[in-house]
Amino acid sequence: MERYITLLRGINVGGKNKIAMPELRAGFEALNFQDVVTYINSGNIIFSTESNDPEVLSCQIKTMIKERFELEIPVFTLLQAELVEILANAPTWWQNADTKIYDNLVFLIPPVTVSEFHKAVGALSEDLEQAADYQNVIFWSYVRKDYRKSNWWSKTANKKIKDQITIRTANTVSKIASL
Repeated sequence: MERYITLLRGINVGGKNKIAMPELRAGFEALNFQDVVTYINSGNIIFSTESNDPEVLSCQIKTMIKERFELEIPVFTLLQAELVEILANAPTWWQNADTKIYDNLVFLIPPVTVSEFHKAVGALSEDLEQAADYQNVIFWSYVRKDYRKSNWWSKTANKKIKDQITIRTANTVSKIASL
């Protein structure tokens, strides 16, 4: 049995796309997923299943959410072991002790590619941001107090790319990798 992580994009943000975590957990259990755990209220679900295809799982979950909660939201699923491996390959500047820097991990939802993401968001504000690509994720950090000045901040919420990505903080991904 494999352990997976599903990331839902844009739930429980600003009063929109509300889903209670106990109800979401029940929806995952109705799909016969086992050992279902949610982490914080922003759509991080960890579960076990016999399936071995993350894209098929994402489709099943997306359908369940549409039927059960009447929401159409982007869904990204990966093996928990894959997230552990991704974090083991983080750049040295990512998730350090500097509290002035905000570290994020940008997950690209298939079929979007790293090059399509970079084309959509453009260049970094090099004095405020840094990024590094690894497989289908992008490690992204920026100066916390100046985030609104960063080139990527507003563009990751842009309609052109927003439904093809989901972003989690370094602390969140570290926690869900260990659950």
